[in-house]
Amino acid sequence: MPELIVHLRRPHEKQLAFITCKAKRVIARAGRRSGKTVGTAGIAVTSFLDGKRVLYTTPTSEQLEAFWYETCRALADPIAVGALDKNESRHSIGPKGGATQTWRSDDGGGLGHIRAKTAWNADMLRGDYADILIFDEYQLMNEDAWLLVGAPMLLDNDGQSFFFYTPPSLARSGASKAKDPRHAAKMYAAAEKDTSGRWAYFHFTSFDNPHISKLALGDISQDMTDIGYRQEIMAEDIADAPGALWKRTWVDDNRVKVAPNLCRIVIGVDPSGSATGDACGIIAAGIDYLNLPGFYPLADRSIQASSNEWAVVVVELYYDLKADLVVAEANFGGDMVETVIHSVDPNVPVKLVHASRGKRARAEPLSVIYQRSRGHHVGKLPMLEDEMCQWQPIDKKSPNRLDALVWCGAELLLYPTLYVG
Repeated sequence: MPELIVHLRRPHEKQLAFITCKAKRVIARAGRRSGKTVGTAGIAVTSFLDGKRVLYTTPTSEQLEAFWYETCRALADPIAVGALDKNESRHSIGPKGGATQTWRSDDGGGLGHIRAKTAWNADMLRGDYADILIFDEYQLMNEDAWLLVGAPMLLDNDGQSFFFYTPPSLARSGASKAKDPRHAAKMYAAAEKDTSGRWAYFHFTSFDNPHISKLALGDISQDMTDIGYRQEIMAEDIADAPGALWKRTWVDDNRVKVAPNLCRIVIGVDPSGSATGDACGIIAAGIDYLNLPGFYPLADRSIQASSNEWAVVVVELYYDLKADLVVAEANFGGDMVETVIHSVDPNVPVKLVHASRGKRARAEPLSVIYQRSRGHHVGKLPMLEDEMCQWQPIDKKSPNRLDALVWCGAELLLYPTLYVG
C-alpha cells in the first residue's frame, strides 16, 4: 500500500502540551478562538493512529462541525483513496470495512475509530463507548453526561478523558443545560489541587493562538464588558464580578437545607418579551418574621417559553408552595401579565408592580439584607446565584431571575419606594 499522509496542523505550544498529556483526566480552560478545536482534532487523530477508539462530544452542532472539518482535513488522503470509511451522517471514521488491521500506522499498531456527536446531557451520550473521551464546551453540558455515562465508558480499557471549556459570561450562561453552571470551573479547581498525577490542568487565552490578530483581540475589548472579556477572551473563572451587588460568600455562608415555618410566601415574576428571548424570571421566596426577619429564596422555576407556558409554571409553583401572592412586573406587557396568569387559574392572586427606579436602586436594599446575613437560600439555586454575583449595574442585559428575586424582596420586606402597585 502506498504511503498515506496525515495533514495535522502544527499545534502551538499550549495545544501541544495537552495533546501529548498522558494524565488520565485532563481539563483545559480556554479563551474563544484560542485553538481548542484544532487541539481536540489533534488528540482525536493521534489517538486514532494509535489504535484508540475516540468519542468527541459537544453540545452544539456548530462546534461539532468545526471539529469534524479539522478531523476530516487531517485524514483527507486516506479517506480519498478509500483506506478509511467516513460516515457523514454519523460523523464517524474507521478503517475500511471496520477491521482495525486493514491499514497500519508507522509503529505497527492497528487503527482505531473516531466518532463525533452532539450531547447536552447523559441520555444523549448513551449508546457508545471509548478509549479516549473528549468533552468540548463542557460548561454548557449537564454534568451527568460525564458522571453517569461518560466515566463508565472508560472502564473497559482504563481510558482517558479530556474536558475543554470557556468560562461563560452572564450573557451565555442561559444556554447551559447544567444543574450547576459552574461545574466545569469547580472541576478545574479540583484538578489544581490534585497531587496524585491523575489530573492535569491547562489554561490558555485567546492571545495564545498565534494565528489570530492581536490587534483585533485588543480592539474587541471595547465591544465587551470587562468581565465578559476576562471570561471569554482571557479564560478567567470569576465567581464574583467586580461591582456586583452580591458576593457568593454572603449566599454560601447563610445557606440552609430546610426553611423554617414561613409567615408568608410570594412568587416573583419578571416576564420575558418573547418565547425565544430572555427567560421569564420565576422565583419563590418566603419570610420568617421571627428571625430578624429572615428572607428565604425557595425555588427558581425560570423558563424560556411563551407567555402561556410560563404562566402555567407560575401557577404550578404557587400551589406547590402554598404561596400567598404572585408579584409580577408589568413594565413590559402591562395588564397582559395578569390576564395570562388568570387565563390559567383566575383564583391566583396577582399583584402588578411597576419599576419606578433603576435596577441598581431596586436591588441594593435586598443586597444589604444578604450582607447582614439575613438572606438564606434553601438549597442551591445556581442560575439565580450566578446572576446575583455576576450582574453588574453597568450591564445592559436584564437579569431576569434577579429581577424576580428583587420583586419578592420588595413585597416581603416592604420597600414601598421601589415600586408602585
